Amino acid sequence: MATALVTAILLLVTGGSAVTAHAAPPADATFTNPVVWQDFADGDIIRVGDAYYYSASTMHYSPGAPVLRSYDLVNWEYAGHSVPRLDFDSGAYDLSGGRAYVKGIWASAFNYRPANSTYYWMGCTEFNRTYVYTSASAGTGWSKRARINKCYYDPGLLFDNDTPYVAYGNGTISVAQLSPDLTSEVRSQTVYQTPPSIGTLEGARMYKRGNFYYIWLTRPANGQYVLRSTSPWGPYEQRQVLLDLPGPIQGGGVPHQGGLVQTQNGDWWYMAFTDAYPGGRMPTLAPITWNGDWPVLTTVNGRWGTTYPKPAINTTRTVAPMTGSDDFTAATLGPQYEWNHNPDTGRYSVGNGLRLQTATVTGDLYNARNTLTRRIQGPSSTATIELDYTGMANGDRAGLAMLRDQSAWIGIRKDNGVTRVSMTNGLSMSTNGWTTTGTGSEQAGATVTGGRIWLRVNADIRPGAGRTATFSYSTNGTTFTTLGPAFTLNNDWRFFMGYRFGVFNYATTALGGAVTVRQWRVSAP
Repeated sequence: MATALVTAILLLVTGGSAVTAHAAPPADATFTNPVVWQDFADGDIIRVGDAYYYSASTMHYSPGAPVLRSYDLVNWEYAGHSVPRLDFDSGAYDLSGGRAYVKGIWASAFNYRPANSTYYWMGCTEFNRTYVYTSASAGTGWSKRARINKCYYDPGLLFDNDTPYVAYGNGTISVAQLSPDLTSEVRSQTVYQTPPSIGTLEGARMYKRGNFYYIWLTRPANGQYVLRSTSPWGPYEQRQVLLDLPGPIQGGGVPHQGGLVQTQNGDWWYMAFTDAYPGGRMPTLAPITWNGDWPVLTTVNGRWGTTYPKPAINTTRTVAPMTGSDDFTAATLGPQYEWNHNPDTGRYSVGNGLRLQTATVTGDLYNARNTLTRRIQGPSSTATIELDYTGMANGDRAGLAMLRDQSAWIGIRKDNGVTRVSMTNGLSMSTNGWTTTGTGSEQAGATVTGGRIWLRVNADIRPGAGRTATFSYSTNGTTFTTLGPAFTLNNDWRFFMGYRFGVFNYATTALGGAVTVRQWRVSAP
């Protein structure tokens, strides 16, 4: 490739700033897929300077659209969220008069605009409107900028000489030019109709490399295709990038849907996700080369590699671990946390532990507000919370859950002045409308006193059937007693999001009680 073209590409990706090629890591340095064994699906990936950012979908969890950050494409940390609150036009996102399970934030677009040094997030909610959020920082300061009364389904956002374009659609792929402030549409045109022999294409990402525009598309859940044209409006040629390619996670699916990113020295990489239920969809990385201006995935022995040489990025910058312990002494919650639907902000606080006042009177955990969640680290990990339950009221339930459409928990039940530690399973939802079909029943329990307890769940989220979680408790923080049977995890994909650890406190009779989580630790072997 000509030196001038390489320079042009680097200027495009970095927003017009010249870059210096970084030395490669040692020749024997490799990484292992998935690079993030946590549930971050529908990713979009960009580079700004020497930092890489990855944005994902979150559906009904709040804040939404998490942002991860890396300096080497292999090690990632939580950076923040692009959507501070699911502030759409339905009270269902507040678990108030309705609920929004498997709605909210699906595949969305994330990009950086060099002309005004601004990050943009764009997503269609409930298939009928598109929101645009902006910030001067990838991790903080996000606010809603616009609502466009049109659904750009699975959008991919490109700034081409500062003109904003969006590729979008399911089967019928279109391109729209937006106004300079991204608040309205200037023009939209269908550019490609997926042939019946392929099926469905969606999950658009739009790029420009040299003289070509590319629309990167997925065939769910086993293929990736790319369209190419010399004009954003087409006509587009099509190539298959992968189909039914064995993935890097034993028992998992075919890597697909994601985005392309170029490193400081001109190399290209593809960050996809791999279906790996019951844990969710895991970010998976592979190098891309170019042949005749078409992208080609680098495979290992006919499959997406479990290991590859590390990207040739020489950096001394480090990232925070995605597991670890939190005692909630900071003034705000960290970016590793998301609530099940929007929280009632007046009924929780941090700074001296996580204080959860009861926010809902219900017998159904799925209807309870202020359930705080963390992703599970694969292939297995353990969550432990230290719970102060001295402030619980009669009828309250507080504890630690394995949260999904089929759920179980360990926690404290307080009834008639008596506190008992309980393992409860049988919580379930239907796949038709995500209504509650089971509120659970106690499988084992014991009377406890003293006001403080340590609750623990160990979860095996390797893909496949029969994976389990086990619950235990301690009254001294050292010696743990298993409680109840092993809980078999549901590995059906239709809830989309994988299992999470969830901490909850709700009332069954009247509001007024509270608990304090003194520590929450997630550890992996």
